[in-house]
Amino acid sequence: MRAWMIWLAYAAVLVAAPMVWTSSLALTMLSQVGIAIVACLAYNVIFGQGGMLSFGHAVYSGLGAYLAIHTLNMVGDGRIALPVSLIPLVGGLAGLFFAALLGYVTTRKAGTTFAMITLGVGELVWSMSLMLPEFFGGEAGITTDRVVGEPVLGISYAPQIQVYYLIAVYCFVSTVAMYALTRTPLGRILNAVRDNPERVEFLGYRTQMVRYVAFMISGFFMGIAGGLGTMNFEIATAEVVGAARSGAYLLFTFVGGAGFFFGPIIGAVLMVLALVMLSELTQAWLLYLGLVFVLMVMYAPGGIASLVMMNLRMAAHGKLPGLAVPYALLALAGLVLFAGSGAIIEMVYHRQLNAALGPATSFLGAPLDTSAASSWAGAAAVLAVGVVLFELARRRFAQRWGQAQTEIEQLIALRERQA
Repeated sequence: MRAWMIWLAYAAVLVAAPMVWTSSLALTMLSQVGIAIVACLAYNVIFGQGGMLSFGHAVYSGLGAYLAIHTLNMVGDGRIALPVSLIPLVGGLAGLFFAALLGYVTTRKAGTTFAMITLGVGELVWSMSLMLPEFFGGEAGITTDRVVGEPVLGISYAPQIQVYYLIAVYCFVSTVAMYALTRTPLGRILNAVRDNPERVEFLGYRTQMVRYVAFMISGFFMGIAGGLGTMNFEIATAEVVGAARSGAYLLFTFVGGAGFFFGPIIGAVLMVLALVMLSELTQAWLLYLGLVFVLMVMYAPGGIASLVMMNLRMAAHGKLPGLAVPYALLALAGLVLFAGSGAIIEMVYHRQLNAALGPATSFLGAPLDTSAASSWAGAAAVLAVGVVLFELARRRFAQRWGQAQTEIEQLIALRERQA
């Protein structure tokens, strides 16, 4: 019953989201979130569940997008008869085909060698996208029109809301399918290959074949994400197979939490917020993303999902209220630290990129003057205070957290002795 309630809540969120956020910008972002969820979950099939680090996995979503857009253009020209709703499946089959073709080579190796091969394959496909304009359209890419033929039951996919619900359906079904994969013997043996491939080989399984099958499944769902992107954007360019797209999948899947099934969903939401909103707020958004990634690697390698699960464990044993004050102090110190470091970063970027606009800029509503020593000194002072406060708050939080963990372990041991 609990599992059914979670899936029903997930479906309800997908259905109700455009009713809560009704603006055109929100609807566009929600559509991109649905596509990103499918892509990040598909990437996590090999990354989190299979332990395969790929630097070029956008190849399969990108090639799926290109095949889907060519198919949609052929439907528009009347050369083939295919419902527009099935175009994302064309992208999925294309992703499956290319994953089967290229994955047979890449999955013959594991670890660092596998990562380097995927990087080379990604760069190869990206260079081909500029060398074969007949298929890839060159730098301008290929455009299409998703409004084809007569509307069916009033659905023409001209309004964005109709495209969103198509994406939502594919997103929900894909999420269920990939979760079901984790409960199958294939999903279990894939985890075993990730954790101890030598023992799996000793038991009689071919680890290369397990990786290969998982790679093809991942490529299929990556292709579906590419087909959904075709329906949403009506264009495919070389960027969809580029290293930047592959890096985004890797970064946000890790930040969301590759060790948990719902972690990539969190990462997908953050990816859209960063690429759409954060990039509009500041020119230094890539630097902020890099800093967040470094901090996550250092202090929360399990991603945001691991932090959620640890706090849920605290809440289940009644220890979370006792952490309210340490959490508040840590957040306050973090805000001061962010204010100081952010002010310096914004002034540096303004001085280097926007010098023609004058020395005046602002950060968090505070006016700054890049030509005045007082602004730099003030930002440095706030940064220094933030560093000291954050370290003191972190130590207090770590002490209280460790004490709560010890109490939980003692409580569990007591219950085991009583049982």
